[in-house]
Amino acid sequence: MRLILRILSAIVITVAVGIAILTFLPGQKIAELAAQQIEKQTGRQVVFGGDVRFSFWPTLGIQADNVAFANADWAGPEPLLTAGRLTIGVDAADLIRGDIRITELTAIIPHLNLETREDGIGNWVFEGGSSDAPADGTATETGGDEASFAIEAVTLNGASLRYAPFGQDVIEMNQVDLSLKWPDPNGTANVDLTLRPAGKPVRLQGEVGRFKSFLLGEVTSIGMSLTAEASKARFDGLADLTGAFDGRITGASEDTRALMAALGMEHVEIPRGLGRKVLFAADTTYTPDGRISLRDLSLSLDENALRGGADLNLGASPMQVTAALKGDVLDFSALDAPGASKGGAGGGSEASSQGWSTDPIDASMLGLVDGQISLDFQGLKTTSVTLGPSRLTLKIERARAVLSFLPVQAFGGSLQGDLIANNRNGLSVAGKLQFANIEMREALGQLAGYDKLNGEALGTLEFLGVGNSMDQIMRSLDGKGNVELGKGFFTGFDLQAIMDPNGGNGGTTIFEGLSASFAMSDGTLRNDDLRAALKVLKAEGEGRVGLGAQDLDYTFTPTAFASETSSGVSVPVRIRGSWFDPEIKPDLSKLVQPKLDEAEEKAKQAVRDKLSEELGVPVETKEDVNDALKRRVEEEARKQLLKFLGGN
Repeated sequence: MRLILRILSAIVITVAVGIAILTFLPGQKIAELAAQQIEKQTGRQVVFGGDVRFSFWPTLGIQADNVAFANADWAGPEPLLTAGRLTIGVDAADLIRGDIRITELTAIIPHLNLETREDGIGNWVFEGGSSDAPADGTATETGGDEASFAIEAVTLNGASLRYAPFGQDVIEMNQVDLSLKWPDPNGTANVDLTLRPAGKPVRLQGEVGRFKSFLLGEVTSIGMSLTAEASKARFDGLADLTGAFDGRITGASEDTRALMAALGMEHVEIPRGLGRKVLFAADTTYTPDGRISLRDLSLSLDENALRGGADLNLGASPMQVTAALKGDVLDFSALDAPGASKGGAGGGSEASSQGWSTDPIDASMLGLVDGQISLDFQGLKTTSVTLGPSRLTLKIERARAVLSFLPVQAFGGSLQGDLIANNRNGLSVAGKLQFANIEMREALGQLAGYDKLNGEALGTLEFLGVGNSMDQIMRSLDGKGNVELGKGFFTGFDLQAIMDPNGGNGGTTIFEGLSASFAMSDGTLRNDDLRAALKVLKAEGEGRVGLGAQDLDYTFTPTAFASETSSGVSVPVRIRGSWFDPEIKPDLSKLVQPKLDEAEEKAKQAVRDKLSEELGVPVETKEDVNDALKRRVEEEARKQLLKFLGGN
């Protein structure tokens, strides 16, 4: 019992002595020691601008008002960190021995002022401090006056943050929370950071291996998780204080609209198929100058899955992108579904009533990116077009994009060639395509809103259009092309019925083959060599199609009963008016005019024959008539003169 009392007495006396020592330790001295050690480690000065006092509760240590942590020399006079009040908790036993082991660092109303310079280095990268240590690793003689230094925990609650990346807009945030636990000075630090860019929390939690080395700019292992609105992501790899990293990133979002709103991008509507839900995984390398390399990339945008690799240079202006992607069947049917109800090149009745859209086309995105993207897929679906196995390459340079089909399976056939969109000096579009086995009803229906022609075609097409709206482009189209079709049919009129009322095809013209060439100028297509072979007829056609005005004036001339000795019977049919409700009727003027011309020629020939008989000389032309009359008058005058002279 006496031994126990002695032990308790010793403990009480020790505690009392410790309390007495702590009581008489000046807070200013502890603050100065802490500031000296921080400056030694970081190369940055710590300034205590207000009162500094020792505290026992709730934290053993000091409380300092108006604290500022100096910025990098190149970053200007504003401090890196300021705090209205800073609480520094210390370990009592180490403090008695002359060491400062900070168990807690808590800032009240802190403000972080972060920025980067042109090379991507941030002002939070410490370039001084430990570099002054001897090269041989031996300790510097201090005469026992310098204390060792370590920090176990840092807490920032409700901080404000200003981030100014070089050459970019300044980002400001409030209500930033940070918790850093670093129990072993040579070990791992646990980080818990919460940002609120737009009010909703975005939380980062993870571990930084060899945190002291990390603070000194060395590359260390990092594992970090991000959680936000219906979203999560994970990084495992290597990183340093400049922001460079190399590792595997995986992520998933069940609601990217909510995620983007939490990141400060409100009112972003993402169509189905482009990532309302996202799965992402890639081996990722990032450098401070904005270069990103993605390898073994796996990306799911709703039901659409892509894989491959990409390289991005975010620091370039415009951004540089190189990517090679592959996919299975991609479904983008939701992308143009809303536009289908707004006219343009959609359904016939709406295009007829509204024409091409006059809404301005915003092509500014062509200037945001330069690079090359290749995409191979097994199929692609939209509300208007279904593609089969295809390969596309998109090249963008200085606001000029070239989409190459290498080839593309579309409209039941194949397309090969280039489509071009150029927004360098106003918007223009162009194309040079070859096609084969294309179903014309699908192709013309989706590309021009005309679905009356059926049949498989091959041919070529070149075009150029200029304008800032679909209407302007269609009214400016220039170009040329040709097309050949095998067996097919026109709907809406029946050439066979015109030639034989009892032998028609119910409003459809069926042909065995068709060929035509055409030229386009100022939005009008002209053709004068259409040839179509029907079962008992042949047909020719010529006229114009208003691509901009969505009208046509075209004449088909079917011919029946033609033979080697007979030209047959022809009944021209004129199609005139709107694409979608044209007037179709026989062109009697072209049917009667040849007969009138023939009758007129017969009458003229009869007159010439009679004149030849009366004048006694052949008469074929008006000049012949004049010459014959002149000669006849001269002859009569001579006869009368001779008679007169003979009579005398």
